[in-house]
Amino acid sequence: MYARHLPLLLAPALLLSGCGTYNGGVDSVYQPVVERNDYVFDLQTSGYGLAPGETQRLAGWMESMRPGYGDHISIDDGADGSTAREDIAAQANRFGLLLDAKAPVTMGQIAPGTVRVVITRMTVGIPGCPDHSRNYQPDYSASTSSNYGCATNANLAAMIADPGDLVRGVPGAPTSDPATATKAVKALRDATPSGGGGTVVKSDSTGGGPK
Repeated sequence: MYARHLPLLLAPALLLSGCGTYNGGVDSVYQPVVERNDYVFDLQTSGYGLAPGETQRLAGWMESMRPGYGDHISIDDGADGSTAREDIAAQANRFGLLLDAKAPVTMGQIAPGTVRVVITRMTVGIPGCPDHSRNYQPDYSASTSSNYGCATNANLAAMIADPGDLVRGVPGAPTSDPATATKAVKALRDATPSGGGGTVVKSDSTGGGPK
């Protein structure tokens, strides 16, 4: 009788363990997701600069956008991006940013006599976290907790200064300082060898003196 009813007793536990998000590996199913948004603002031009009053409009728009580290500002005038570059660069410098050499492709045509300022901003989040849909105990499907990895990846997303670094990383500097590169090696070579004194002499446990 006991053997006959055992599968019936295990059925509710197996059903409960099968509910929720399954994660059978050591990597979390929830990873940082980076999103990119391009914000555009068209301005009237006069010659190679901005038309009267457009500088104030640009300043107000950038104040509302509050660009910071990780944001990219560029100019799209349909040509080489040189129209009103000095005026727009001055506004970008107020936020400690430099203009990119090339603007991304945006929707809509640029009307003649106008220039488009583009602010590219990336954000990062962990969709689906937190996830407490699976009971961790008992679990007969060899799955980790449904919330596994959410805290670690959420902290990573909160600490990263430029979300774009999670996508392509940071390129190394084209030049290096030899003094900095050899600092660790010099410290190792200048250190006093550990065998040059100060070692402890082990004594004989029978009291017969040091060995």
